[in-house]
Amino acid sequence: MGEFVRIDIDGGVATIRIDRPPANALARAVSSELSEAAATLTGDGAVRAVVVWGGERMFAAGADIKAMVDYGPNEVAEDVGALERACRDLEAIPKVTIAAIEGFALGGGLEVALACDLRVAARNTKLGLPEIRLGIIPGSGGTQRLPRLIGLARARQMVFSGDPVSADRALESGLVDAVSPPSEAYAHARRWAESYAAGPSLAFAAAKRALAAADRPLEVGLRVEREAFVALFATRDQEEGMRAFLDKREPRFEGR
Repeated sequence: MGEFVRIDIDGGVATIRIDRPPANALARAVSSELSEAAATLTGDGAVRAVVVWGGERMFAAGADIKAMVDYGPNEVAEDVGALERACRDLEAIPKVTIAAIEGFALGGGLEVALACDLRVAARNTKLGLPEIRLGIIPGSGGTQRLPRLIGLARARQMVFSGDPVSADRALESGLVDAVSPPSEAYAHARRWAESYAAGPSLAFAAAKRALAAADRPLEVGLRVEREAFVALFATRDQEEGMRAFLDKREPRFEGR
């Protein structure tokens, strides 16, 4: 759909493919195209799960340092704002999103992966937030989403050191949800996506809304959860799921 980001749809699964060789550096144009892709898939009722992939060699190696080295605060604010919006737009897609990580996910690349619901990393992958080594800090959600995922102490160590972690270490900490053999992260993520695409898409969207409220005051989160729960009883998927349970058969969810 764009110069650096394209969408491939197969059945109910869409793949957002970042394609800016050699390192998929996240220039402003890439961020804008990621936002456009997120908007397109949000509005496509036929798409029921999404994989975000950077290709077989690289997920994304972060910001375009060559472009940023001479920036002042005003110029960099536009770039970091575009990537922050892209991450928020990816996070807001009302379908299960899975990052398939090969090679490196560094800086902004890891921030994009953190905006997905789940992450699969190839065993030879490195993940990190190296911005501190450049005299800066993560600016598109890294300092906020990472501690929510792995805890403040581990996040602090990653941000302060700038050191990347291996896929196995990332799995141990909860940074990724599964580790695949090299070059098989996309296939693994695709299998997951297909299973979610066959499931109750409206319930997944409701679950995402409820889980997103988990870091808000408890009374707010409980209200969001209750409202989402009640609203699902106006859907055909709820009736189908419960009748299938009573009939002892597999449900056939339609996303309605």
